[in-house]
Order: sequence, then C-alpha cells, then structure tokens
Amino acid sequence: MTIFTPKPHNKSFFSPQTHIHRTNSHNPFIKTPFQRFHFTPSKLIHGHRIVLVSCNNNTQQQETKESHNKVSKAKPNALTDLDNDVEQHHLEGFSVNWPPWKNLPLRYKLIGTTSLAFVICNMDKVNLSIAIIPLSHQFGWSSSTAGLVQSSFFWGYALSQLPGGWLAKIFGGRKVLEVGVLVWSLATALVPFLAGYLPGLLLTRILVGIGEGVSPSAATDLIARSIPLEERSRAVAFVFGGLSVGSVLGLLFAPPLIQNLGWESVFYLFGLLGVAWFLGFQFLEDGETQLATKSISSAQGNTTQSWQTSLTEMNSSLKEVPWKAFFRSRAVWAMIYAHFCGSWGHYTCLSWLPTYFSQELDLNLTEAAWVSILPPLASIFVTSIASQLADSLISKGVETTTVRKICQSIAFLSPAVCMTLSSLDLGLPPWEIVGLLTGGLALSSFALSGLYCTHQDISPEYASILLGITNTVGAVPGIVGVALTGYLLDTTHSWSISLYAPSIFFYLSGTVVWLVFASSKPQSFSEEN
Repeated sequence: MTIFTPKPHNKSFFSPQTHIHRTNSHNPFIKTPFQRFHFTPSKLIHGHRIVLVSCNNNTQQQETKESHNKVSKAKPNALTDLDNDVEQHHLEGFSVNWPPWKNLPLRYKLIGTTSLAFVICNMDKVNLSIAIIPLSHQFGWSSSTAGLVQSSFFWGYALSQLPGGWLAKIFGGRKVLEVGVLVWSLATALVPFLAGYLPGLLLTRILVGIGEGVSPSAATDLIARSIPLEERSRAVAFVFGGLSVGSVLGLLFAPPLIQNLGWESVFYLFGLLGVAWFLGFQFLEDGETQLATKSISSAQGNTTQSWQTSLTEMNSSLKEVPWKAFFRSRAVWAMIYAHFCGSWGHYTCLSWLPTYFSQELDLNLTEAAWVSILPPLASIFVTSIASQLADSLISKGVETTTVRKICQSIAFLSPAVCMTLSSLDLGLPPWEIVGLLTGGLALSSFALSGLYCTHQDISPEYASILLGITNTVGAVPGIVGVALTGYLLDTTHSWSISLYAPSIFFYLSGTVVWLVFASSKPQSFSEEN
C-alpha cells in the first residue's frame, strides 16, 4: 500500500513516498498496492482504505497495524455477509417464481380458472349422454323416459339464465360462478344415490342445469369487469372454448370409466373435480371489484354495483334494470335471434349426430362415438384462430361492429354450406361427409368472437343480464329442437328434412338478421329508460 506523509509547514497537499509499507504482508488485503474486489462498498468498507502515517510517529504506525488487523478480520465477515445476501437473493427468486403462475396478472388467473370451470361444466353435461345407456338397461327405462331425463337439464338451464345475469350484476360474476360450480358438482355427485327414484333423479339434473345455467352470465360479467376491449375476443374464446375441451374429455374418459368402474364412477369423479375447483378458487386473490371499476369506467364512464351492495339496494336493483330499453334496441333483438339460431344447430347436432353417424353412415357404435369427438376437438383450434384474428383487427383500428359481423357470419354460413353439401345425394363416402360436418361445426366457433363478445361490447354494466336474456331464448332449442328432430325423423324418415333443413334455415336467416341489425356500439340503457 502506498503511504502518504504530510509535508512540513502544515501545507494542504500530500506527496507520495517511494516505498510501500509491508506490515502484515501476509494479509491479502494489503499485500499489493492495487487489489481488486467485487464486493459492494456497503459490505467491504476497508478494501481500499488509504492510511495516513508519519514515518517518525510510532503511534500512527501502531494505529496502521491495528487498522490492518481490522481489515484482516473484516474479510471473513464480508464474505459471510455476501454469501448470505446471495443465498437470500436465490431464495427470494425461488419464492417469487413458484408457482409459475404467481406473477401472472390477476385478470389472467381469473380467465384461466373460469375456463377450467367450463371444462368441468361440459364434462358433467355429456356424462349422462353416455351413462344413459347402462342406466336404461339397469332400471328398464323406455326411450321416452331416457329422453325426459336428458331434457330435464335444459329446464333448469333455461330457468336460471335471467336470475343468473341479475345475480352476477349484483354480487359480481366471480361469486355467482363459484356458487354455480358447487351446486352443479354436488348435484352431479348425488345422481348415483337417486338414480332409482325418478323424481329425485330429475331434480338432480335440473339442479345441474341451474348451476351451469348461471355460469355463462357470471363469466360474461367477469370478463366485462376485468378484460379490456383489445383482449376481449381472446378472453371470451379461451373461457367458452373450455366447453369444447370439456366435451372432448368427457367423451374420452366416460366410456372407460363406466366399463371398468361402473356408471356411478363418472358422476362421483366428475362431481369431485368441481368441488376441488371450488375449494381451489377460494385461494385466488379477490381483485375483481377493483378491476371492475377500472374497466367499466373506461368503457362507459361509470361504475357498477359491487358484490357488497346492501340488502335494500339489492331488493330495488331488479326494478332498476332497464328492461324496456333492452327490448327497444334492435341490437339486442339481433343478439336474441342469433343466439336462438346458433343454439338450434348446436344442440340438435350434439344430440343426434352420433345416431346419424351410426344409422345413416353405417358406422358401428365405437366409430360413431369417436367421430362425435371430432367437431368439439376441431373447435378448440378454430377458436384460438378466430380470437387472434378478431383482436388483431380491432387493435389495427377496424370497427368493432364490423369485426363481430364478420366472425358471426363465418359461424353461421360455414355449417350451413357444409350441411347442405352433406344432405345432397352427391355420392360422397362416409368419411368425407364426416369431414364436412366436422369442419362446418368447428367453424361455428367463430361465434365466440362474434355474438358472445357483443354483450360486453354494448354494455359492460349489463352484459351478464343481456347474456341471461339471449341464453334463455337460446336454451329453447335444447327443449324443443331436439324433440322436434326426433318427431320429424319418425314421420319423414329423412335426415335431410329432420336434422339439416331446420338448422340450415336458422343459420341463413340468422346471418341476415345479424348483418342488418347487429351493433357493438356502447349503449347507455339506463339513460334510455
């Protein structure tokens, strides 16, 4: 270390000595005049200390030695502190990055868990369509009784749409969704206990319908509260796309479960999945109210009521809903009719395509079951493409109404064309007909970036109630259309007339109504009322 000595006469500058002080030369901190360290100054304050000594002052030399000794002792302490800091840094990094979704924005967590709820939703919806065969054999049910059991779901589903939308507006979509999942999961698990008692079995299926019926409105409210416009198509597609995933998983897992563990197993296990989802959802951070205020204020300039609404406000809120303003809007009527048309094609095909594949295309039951998976499986891929396209167009400045009309037109015209080609006697082999129907029904998933986004577009505040209105009408084909298809089939013995012709008519007329009257422009229904 270079030693500086003050010059005589108390001058204010120092001159370097030519020799290097080597006291405690064994100490690596002071062995050479220029040592390099990578420690922070706060951890090692003595690493480059300049010591002022006088050659003739023994006291100062002694102080120099003591300071050198302090430096020597400081080294292990500095290294220990550094090691502790590095270890703490790694521990903090580990805790921050695990679990992997911990740092995700809250809105992504809400959308992900909501989509998972919809996966479980359709698993519980399709399990009975497979289990109905062994149930009918065990209890000696006729086809009429089996049909009654399956249709009972839609009674609960239709009746719960408007109440679900109203409750979602009052308490928030998150609260209504978690209660809905719990209700339909417990009702699903009760089926094996009440299967031998027909009224009890019908009640459980009605409860499943009620629980699943409030969920679309709850999800719509949650999306409207927490997702900005430029991300809304992808959010809706991801959430409601869970229905297609649930159909695929339900059709895949239910048959082997029934064969190996009995028909009761699908109700126990699928119901348990819903209960597990409900318990896990309780640990998700509750930030919906804050997100709701920000999202709806930016979209409409006002805020909605939170789930903490008082009892008095809740009792009067139903009267405050601008029902008259809803039904004076041409855009609302366009959504209602479009929802009815889309549901007619969806529910009739969901119920009758396996029979069509078996009878008309001469496929055996195993082949018909596997082929039935293809439309919802293809819908998963189409949904992701449609949502990306819609959000991309909106972000580039294309008018939202134009984007919604394009997507919904694709959703209606594609299955209409494919059904028309399938119904004509063109001499197509069975697998080409299967391909046509799969492609047409898959492209109908463009509706998730069309109709199903419009509720949030025109009114984030009343989005859940608007979906409740349109979904109530959309549940009618599940009750009427499925039964009418069977009646026409018995009367005409023609799949073209019974299954395809009504669906094609509603797809085409729905396209016309949508293009003429649909709109995504925000509407202040409260002021109109």
